[in-house]
Amino acid sequence: MPLADEFEREVTGIRVSLTDRCNFDCVYCHNEGLGDTRGPMDPQDDEMTTDEVVRILEVVHEFGVEKVKFTGGEPMLRQDLEEIIRRVPDGMEVSLTTNGTFLPGRATGLADAGLDRVNVSQDALDPDDFAQLTQSGAYERVIEGVEAALAAGLAPVKLNMVVFEPTAGYVPEMVDHVAVHDGLQLQLIEYMPEIAGHPEWAIDIDRVHNWLTERADRIEHREMHDRRRYFVSDPEGQPTADLTDGDSDGPAAGEGMVEVVDPVENPHFCANCHRVRVTHDGKFKGCLNRHDDHRSMGEMTREEIRATFRDTVANRVPYYGEYMVKEDGEWVINDDYIDRPLPTADD
Repeated sequence: MPLADEFEREVTGIRVSLTDRCNFDCVYCHNEGLGDTRGPMDPQDDEMTTDEVVRILEVVHEFGVEKVKFTGGEPMLRQDLEEIIRRVPDGMEVSLTTNGTFLPGRATGLADAGLDRVNVSQDALDPDDFAQLTQSGAYERVIEGVEAALAAGLAPVKLNMVVFEPTAGYVPEMVDHVAVHDGLQLQLIEYMPEIAGHPEWAIDIDRVHNWLTERADRIEHREMHDRRRYFVSDPEGQPTADLTDGDSDGPAAGEGMVEVVDPVENPHFCANCHRVRVTHDGKFKGCLNRHDDHRSMGEMTREEIRATFRDTVANRVPYYGEYMVKEDGEWVINDDYIDRPLPTADD
């Protein structure tokens, strides 16, 4: 039976950061809410060991956690990634978010180890634009990585694109790209200046929704997170928008799927959040936006992990309206909320 927080949200998923190292230096990176902490590319002493990662997964699986997503930094800098995936508890869905540069040569091994699906960060299709955004010249390697993932049977491959002023102009090309390439889907992720900085880069995400409404053949509304999925075909076709509720079986033959992830000022998004996070140095984290609730698991005995997990779930926060409030047009932390006593699982 999954643990539920005080807002009746059951925790069924976990995101585990395996490292804060990365071979890219993306201009928008918030490193899973930790800020820009990238350092040397060599393995760091504070990173969790293989056994510690597996032990955490085994414990949270006891509490009904059904899904794990491995993140970073760049998680494929961990040479033990295949072993970690192989040792994930039976029945737990395994996904990975990566920049894709290490997928050539490793995608098949990851799939054989038990990886179910992969998200690849890709914000532009032009090599020069890509280099400017990522501070990397690895564009061709990323394209090869996507192809390797598809060849390994990890379809659909989701391309993650952060939408902000430097990338907004690339959206139509990326949408056309997934419309004509089988096995690809696109996630357009709203930029979150309250954790990534540069508020001047934020755009009105309705601009994207309005354009996609005109571009799409059909539209699916997911009530739980108040998200929309846009199904698009070859741009030479004649799209007609058709808004329906509920989940579909996914894109039909000849269609691509585009989903907008828009958490800012979307109360449904956080109200239906069912995941917690683990930092690369072994701390539970109840919310992406919070920096005040990193809870150490001590020596990571099973009992310490259980107790910390219970406390983390008990202390999860609601939507920004309570933890974060807007003052003069900017998100600021609500001090009244922070000053309240932290609840524990026994409260």
